[in-house]
Amino acid sequence: MAPLDLTRRTLMQTGVAAAATALLPVGLRPAQALQIGDAVLTSVSDGNLVLPLSFSYPDAPQDELIALLEANGLPTDSLMPDCNVPILKSGDRLIMFDAGSGPNFMPTAGRLLDNMIDAGFDPADVTDVVFTHGHPDHLWGLIDDFDEIVFPNASFHMGRAEWEFWRDPGTVDAMPETRKTFAVGAQNRLSYLEDMITLFEPGAEVLPGVEAVDTAGHTPGHMSYMLHGGSEPVLVAGDAILHFAVSFEHPSWPSGSDQDPEMGIATRKKLLDRLAGDKAMLTAYHLPTPGEGRVERDGTAYRFVAEG
Repeated sequence: MAPLDLTRRTLMQTGVAAAATALLPVGLRPAQALQIGDAVLTSVSDGNLVLPLSFSYPDAPQDELIALLEANGLPTDSLMPDCNVPILKSGDRLIMFDAGSGPNFMPTAGRLLDNMIDAGFDPADVTDVVFTHGHPDHLWGLIDDFDEIVFPNASFHMGRAEWEFWRDPGTVDAMPETRKTFAVGAQNRLSYLEDMITLFEPGAEVLPGVEAVDTAGHTPGHMSYMLHGGSEPVLVAGDAILHFAVSFEHPSWPSGSDQDPEMGIATRKKLLDRLAGDKAMLTAYHLPTPGEGRVERDGTAYRFVAEG
């Protein structure tokens, strides 16, 4: 299989093409809110990504993949996942899970700040940013065009394994050429947090009512978060679950965006089984906006039931 070309230039060109053909609505999008006890979880859009199908699922059976996409009314040459940033208002805390893409990743993304303001959130009021992982669409929005931290009054939190992976000088050399941009970009952004970051292990209570859940596979230290405090828990899944059709109907198909595809499969199956059994609410970064819903078993597979 030829190496996947996922350089920033390729992504930018792909995104420009999609925007030019009006396949994606990239302007302001209304936020969606979910009550969790006394707290409120709001899903704020950062826009969309445009990813070549050859990157997203290169090792899936292509005939079945295309049939699945067609059955769901989706294009068959690329995936255009939404980007949903969960923001939790809990007491005197305003907690963001991830920081969006920022202005320099894809032209169809980077809409977070406009949509935050439209939803009534001031970036200066954010008290905490909790990262799921260090990929561009989750991290690069940390810094603006003037090399300033976008959330000036926030504390920052990341799983120790994820931090150590991206901060390791050897990571850039170890990454394939097509993904070195990811590593360079992560190291640049995280360097701003060197003296500001709080690191933690799986199972930790990162903040009151926010429990870290190990969901490694997409990246070596990918973390999801179980939110407690309401009548039922809510899982902030990040990229542990990627696509509303593929991830649920065919959780065993490897994802090209998972750094360890086999671990990603195992994590995904375990998570889907847990969510279906617990009937817990789920919010995931790339599910259709607002990204909230539940998991139901469907024979040997699963089904995403959107809510909100």
